[in-house]
Amino acid sequence: MHSSDSIVIIPTYNERENIENIIRAVFQLEHGFHILIIDDGSPDGTATIVKELQQEFPDRLFIIERTGKLGLGTAYITGFKWALQQNYEYIFEMDADFSHNPQDLPRLYKACAEEGADLSIGSRYVSGVNVVNWPMGRVLMSYFASKYVRIITGLPIHDTTAGFVCYRRQVLETIGLDTIRFKGYAFQIEMKFTAYQCGCQIKEVPVIFINRELGTSKMNSSIFGEAVFGVIRLKWNSWFHKYPQLKK
Repeated sequence: MHSSDSIVIIPTYNERENIENIIRAVFQLEHGFHILIIDDGSPDGTATIVKELQQEFPDRLFIIERTGKLGLGTAYITGFKWALQQNYEYIFEMDADFSHNPQDLPRLYKACAEEGADLSIGSRYVSGVNVVNWPMGRVLMSYFASKYVRIITGLPIHDTTAGFVCYRRQVLETIGLDTIRFKGYAFQIEMKFTAYQCGCQIKEVPVIFINRELGTSKMNSSIFGEAVFGVIRLKWNSWFHKYPQLKK
């Protein structure tokens, strides 16, 4: 049995400038989180840095190496399945680039472990717009995309595309990970929508999102397009699908 009930899954592609700092920042927290890196064959040596750090943190740091860029969604699905097999109770999504502040991890944990949430979201929009260093055009695009998703899907969530999330293991066991179809940022919407349809209690925790200072953003127009048009198909399919309900 491992020494923590919580694991933070961090997908990486060319994050050598950030990866050691983000790992050390998480490990400095009192809670004792573990970390699983899912690396998609980064040519910049990200995985090599992680494996060197495993010598220092052999019981807390893990890595799965994949060949080629296979998508954000499949990275998380791979990580979720591994974490469930290892019997972690609380399973987190987090970016490698410090846009998600590791200091907020305990707040997401508390929302699930102590405050009754099945899924907690580090939300940029639940208390206004809390985004730093983004061009205004991207802020508006993201903000109104979330509003659009709320209108189409009926999700009672302000930040539908958020990628800073804590799941209780029962959520991931219930929703059926093999039924999740989207690979890009629409994956985040599909996970939340499916969890909501399964009767999960969702709580948004206000956070400040700080745009990456090092490395290159993975966002592009095709990823955004998947999110915009994918939600229509998501809602349409939901009319013909019976969702399993989370056992409380």
